[in-house]
Amino acid sequence: MIRKFLFLFFFFLGIISISLLFLPALLMPSKIVLFGGKIMGFWSGICLRIFLSTKIIIKGKENIIKNEKFFIASSHQSMFETFYLQTIFSSPIFILKNELLKIPIFGWYLKKIGSISINRNKITKDNLGFIEKIKYSIQNSKRPILIFPQATRVLPDDRTSFKKGVGRIYKELGIKCQPIAINSGRVWQKKNILIPKKSITISILNPINPGLDSNVFISTIEKKIYDELDLID
Repeated sequence: MIRKFLFLFFFFLGIISISLLFLPALLMPSKIVLFGGKIMGFWSGICLRIFLSTKIIIKGKENIIKNEKFFIASSHQSMFETFYLQTIFSSPIFILKNELLKIPIFGWYLKKIGSISINRNKITKDNLGFIEKIKYSIQNSKRPILIFPQATRVLPDDRTSFKKGVGRIYKELGIKCQPIAINSGRVWQKKNILIPKKSITISILNPINPGLDSNVFISTIEKKIYDELDLID
């Protein structure tokens, strides 16, 4: 219990402190804010190691796509990956739910770094231009897009179907997809349920080339990620 309290206290203290320290960066080039995001990623890993004795394992670094445009599709079980993946990849552009942009200060940072929001289950003017925003970001930046195809954090054993949006993005962009399986829910679940002395494995899988039918792509990536989660859990 003390471990969990210390983790949450120091983790959020660090995130708030970094956010306040980088407030002036909101008026500066976005690369400064992106650097702050990387610090938050490293801080999350440090807190997990110190207070929960969590071992973080990264598999498949050799599979990371280099020197070409791509997008990342990752499993989503925890707050962990939203921070830590920034330390592995070059400051990804997040596709996220619109509610996150409304969080004071944190939402300002998300807007500053070019995050793309969507109102889930609603048809709005912004949603209709969703793909165009993604295309623009890919064409005008070297940063990869990051999407969580499950659309929300799920429990470790949840094998919910991936949303169709990831298939549309794959089809419209016509670039490689980097699948990632992360079993972070074994340590850090929704509602800050924490389990010490376990490992988090980040498995970077072989890329999926463009050209598949969107439905075939969805079934392919869903199987790849869930099969990998079954192996690393």
